[in-house]
Amino acid sequence: MNKRLSRVRRSKRTRLKIRDLEVIRLCVYKTPRHMYAQVTTSDGSKTLVCASTLDKDLKKSLKHTGNIDAAKEVGKLLAKRALEAGINQVAFDRSGFAYHGRVKALADAARETGLKF
Repeated sequence: MNKRLSRVRRSKRTRLKIRDLEVIRLCVYKTPRHMYAQVTTSDGSKTLVCASTLDKDLKKSLKHTGNIDAAKEVGKLLAKRALEAGINQVAFDRSGFAYHGRVKALADAARETGLKF
């Protein structure tokens, strides 16, 4: 089993638990260059809010898009958009990634902005 397959297996396990709870989830995906986050329904059928380092607002203000500072900005933007849409409680789906570095920075920034999970 390789690193990617292990991560995908962890993410499936998390998503099944969130689906059973039937709560809105905050999904995070990262690549070496960018960070993506979206708030979806519990089964993932509909995206309610999204933000990434590719957004025009963020791309202009960020010098580098693959670091912790960029992840913090994505978390703030996502939380702001979610609160505007009336979403204040979510379950955090880290997609099998370890909870440190950019994933943790995004989560902490979203919490500081007012999103609860």
